[in-house]
Amino acid sequence: MIVIYYLIGINILTFLAYGLDKWKARKGKWRIPEATLILLAVFGGSVGALLGMSVFHHKTKHKKFAIGLPLILLAQVALAYFIYSRF
Repeated sequence: MIVIYYLIGINILTFLAYGLDKWKARKGKWRIPEATLILLAVFGGSVGALLGMSVFHHKTKHKKFAIGLPLILLAQVALAYFIYSRF
């Protein structure tokens, strides 16, 4: 059950980070590094990242986000399936 809570939390955090970064971009303020945004996805926030990209129209033209985030999600789903099927 703790894994579910973690995934919900990391995805909310990631979604909010994408929204905050978009807001900062519009205001010309200090931005969240791209590496941080990608790492949030790698650590389980890939759904939140993809939703953030879609809702805030943020990072949609960057190939490493447009291609990389779906690949991260696919790898996470495959890993979850592999782990789940073994138990």
